[in-house]
Amino acid sequence: MKHRNFISKSAKSILILLAFVTFSCNTSKTKEKETITVSNETSLFFKISLAQWSLHKAILNDKTFDPLDFAKKASELGFEGIEYVNHLYRDELAKYDDPKIGMENLLKTLKANSEKYHIENVLIMVDGEGNLASLDIKERSQAIENHKKWVDAAAYLGCHSIRVNAHGQGSAEDVAEAAIAGLSKLADYAKGKNINVIVENHGGYTSNGAWLSDVMTRIGKDNCGTLPDFGNFCQTQDYGSINDENCEVAYDIYQGVKELMPFAKGVSAKSYDFSADGNQSKIDYEKMLHIVKNAGYNGYIGVEYEGSNLTEIEGIIATRNLLIKAGKKVTKSTP
Repeated sequence: MKHRNFISKSAKSILILLAFVTFSCNTSKTKEKETITVSNETSLFFKISLAQWSLHKAILNDKTFDPLDFAKKASELGFEGIEYVNHLYRDELAKYDDPKIGMENLLKTLKANSEKYHIENVLIMVDGEGNLASLDIKERSQAIENHKKWVDAAAYLGCHSIRVNAHGQGSAEDVAEAAIAGLSKLADYAKGKNINVIVENHGGYTSNGAWLSDVMTRIGKDNCGTLPDFGNFCQTQDYGSINDENCEVAYDIYQGVKELMPFAKGVSAKSYDFSADGNQSKIDYEKMLHIVKNAGYNGYIGVEYEGSNLTEIEGIIATRNLLIKAGKKVTKSTP
């Protein structure tokens, strides 16, 4: 009887062990599928980075993700580079009475983490530091000063650029003149730090490709350029999302990207809700990537998910996979 019990217990133990091993293997395979290493995709004409805004809900709303772990998460998801967002660190900086000490400690941590996880720091997206195209000279000058600390931060981290906005109130020509003045002064400061100042199509006049490309042409500085975003071409919304059903005046997204690409020092692959076949209903990625490739661009394209039918991590993975799928087709195609 005891012998039979022993055999029975042994058999059960073996079955449990086999079940555990099978579960572990399947879990490992699933995780492996989700963490395709983008750096292994050498067939692409571009590299892929992760824009931190893709995680803004987890950071700002749910408080379930620590922005200090950005490099770690990007590494786990297989990315080569990361694009920071300045105001996602406002809570971290608020912990310090001395802003300079807060910034120093933040940057040391971010740099150490990027080196630990072998992630390239690509750029910093800067919002909330004033309007660089304000018609008020005093306000514009203050905005320039506010942006300088982020130029310094980008230089410390080894980024190549800061992404800024060129917003202002007034006529198209008046705001253009103000943008030229503000961006030129900031670019002059950034040049000494070997940093680019790049403007994203981000609502208002900046979501008009012809307007922003004209501003860039008139500035004429090597370290002042653009960050074309696939989706931010609503001219009547603060930040230009074409996903907003209330957009009254939308610029043609393909024409806009084409006009901005000659000045591009970065590209943002905006994504919204995904269809069952893994594509975007509002953006033809293959068409966009043909425009990017034909402009001779081969730098980073940043994943920026803003949809609602997936979790942020699922949306990031879906956008990354779509970029890879479309990118392979476009890379192999002839002009």
